[in-house]
This record gives sequence, structure tokens and C-alpha cells, in this order.
Amino acid sequence: MTEVEILLFDGLDELDALGPFEVLRQAERTGAPLSCRLATLAGAREVEGANGLTFRAGGPLGRPGWIVVPGGGWGERAERGAWGEARRGGYPRALAEAHARGTRIASVCTGAMLVAEAGLLRGRPAVTHRTAMGALAAAGAEPVDARVVDDGDLMTAGGISSGLDLGLWLVSRLAGPAVAAAVAEEMELTQGKVHLGPRAAPVP
Repeated sequence: MTEVEILLFDGLDELDALGPFEVLRQAERTGAPLSCRLATLAGAREVEGANGLTFRAGGPLGRPGWIVVPGGGWGERAERGAWGEARRGGYPRALAEAHARGTRIASVCTGAMLVAEAGLLRGRPAVTHRTAMGALAAAGAEPVDARVVDDGDLMTAGGISSGLDLGLWLVSRLAGPAVAAAVAEEMELTQGKVHLGPRAAPVP
């Protein structure tokens, strides 16, 4: 059983979290060997998204197999959002520590910039929202034109709606392509372009 935790913060883009959450929970309901929950660095609490939607995180970040990092607020340099979390430093530090322990990291949209701030994307292929691709390159990553970039222990997904693609690809990796195909059919989704980096595992 692989545990996946979506790590929330105030000002996140709601779909960055809800897209992969719904895909992963749909797979979980079909019996896939994974679980997905919402977490924060501060434990169980309510988090307000950029558009006013309130989330309830069930607890603090644990030691999951995967952490999914949403974005939001980067382009606006918002204090409530990925930009503010990068400036405060706690979020990137937690990601770096988790990755050092062996947790794999996936990001949606400008969540990739938090992963970059953690120092994890230097020299690695990655993608983020189109407006932040220059910043991603400046942080030392190798920008790729794809919906999802799989580089083994790190995955990144492009714009806001690409969290659905990321969720499907994670399901494929964790439960097999047949389960991912069944989830995609149920949700009427089509998998977007996936770029496999040099560290990616062979496609099942």
C-alpha cells in the first residue's frame, strides 16, 4: 500500500489539489493499493484556497510514499500561496527533508517552484505553469514541454488542470495501466503527454 499525501497551504489553487485528489481517491475506491489524504505542516486544520474554497486537512505531514505539491499565487507574488510559502521557507525545507528520507515528490502547476526552492530540481527535467517556465529554468531545472514529466523520484505537471493528468500517471505507476485506464474512463479523462526523464522507471 502506497500512501500519498497532498500537502496544503493557504492560497493554493484549489484544482491543483482537487484534481489529483479525486483521481487518486477514485482509484482507491476501486481497490488500488494506494491511499490519499490531505495534510498540512501544522496538522489538522482548515486551509482556504485562492478562490475561497475551504479544505479540511486530516492531520500533519507524515512519511508517505509520495507527496503531491500544489501551486497557486506564484504569478501574483501572493503572500498567501506558493510564492509566500517559498519566501517563508518552511515548506521547501519540509520537502527537502522528506525527499532525503526517501519520499518521492510530485507537483502540480507552480508547486514545481516550491520543489525547486527545496533544491530538488537542479539538473532535472521538469514542467510548471507556462508563466513560470523561465523561473523554473533560472532555478536550475531543465524545462520540458509536456503535461507531466516523470523523472523517477520527482514528477511535475504543467498548468492547473494538469493535476488530473498527474493523478492518472501516478495511478498507472502505483496500480498499473489497467486501473488508470478504468479511472480515466469513469471520469471521462484523456491522459495528456507524459515525458519520461532519465530516472523514470520503465513504463508498465
